[in-house]
Amino acid sequence: MSTLLRSAFMTTLLAMASPVMASDPCADYVPQAKPQNASRDIVGQDIDEILDRGFMTFAVYDDYPPYSWGDAKDPKGIDIDIARIIAEDLGVEPRFTFFVAGENLEADLRHHIWQGPLIDGAVSNVMMRVPYDSAFNCRVEQVVFTGQYMTESVGIAYSDADYPDGGPVPAYFRFDTVAVENGSIADFYLTSFAGGQLAQGVRRYPTMQAAMQALNAGEVMAAMGPLAQLEFGAGEGVSIHQPPLAGFAKSKWTLGTGSHFAYRGLSYSVDDSIFAALSDGRIAAVFESYGLTHQPPER
Repeated sequence: MSTLLRSAFMTTLLAMASPVMASDPCADYVPQAKPQNASRDIVGQDIDEILDRGFMTFAVYDDYPPYSWGDAKDPKGIDIDIARIIAEDLGVEPRFTFFVAGENLEADLRHHIWQGPLIDGAVSNVMMRVPYDSAFNCRVEQVVFTGQYMTESVGIAYSDADYPDGGPVPAYFRFDTVAVENGSIADFYLTSFAGGQLAQGVRRYPTMQAAMQALNAGEVMAAMGPLAQLEFGAGEGVSIHQPPLAGFAKSKWTLGTGSHFAYRGLSYSVDDSIFAALSDGRIAAVFESYGLTHQPPER
């Protein structure tokens, strides 16, 4: 996922933090006319058709470790392994479509779940790593959001040598250096915190992998980003903590799956599989296999 497009994806998360009525998250939304789908998009979407043909398709973000990377022939990552659990529970083969993020989450769902790509390809049965938010769900009526399988949150990785008495808090970065992915949620937060007083300590990198490599090499004193990416990239002499983050609108978010609204049998089957795998420890085992902490979702 390119820096610009991943930035757009994280901006969507920030937008999802907008306040709405707690009793009815859809109270301020006026439903719009549903756009028309092309006939090609209904082929192979029904759960019975999926079972008959023996495979189901999953849309996953490209080049996004530890969540999904590789290619269709050799896919790897947390989302890949969870998709395999879903397919195994349904008794079908998983097939993967890697895609680069669009201008926002709504575009990704439009291109890969309910309408299809602009140029070539087809929709998938299920999209992985979809942020769950009740207010956002009201605005995307063409998609059913189920199968919440994890919570992601923001943390700070730091050099033990630079911080022998414990990890830093954001205020330290007025003077200390911190690596972030360019245009990420951590970048937005740190550069706007306290009227921009921390901006001088921020060092931007094209990916979170590169940011963690800089920390491991001693080029910076700390790195800030999603916990799973920090844990996956942490080398020897690097610790991670999650201090309180004042003014952070969305420091935690739930992730699940998206599927076409017209095929609720499929979405219910996916959700049943995820619930079972959360209950029996299979999803926690996936995270453990990558050396990561599984934060259970709110369901």
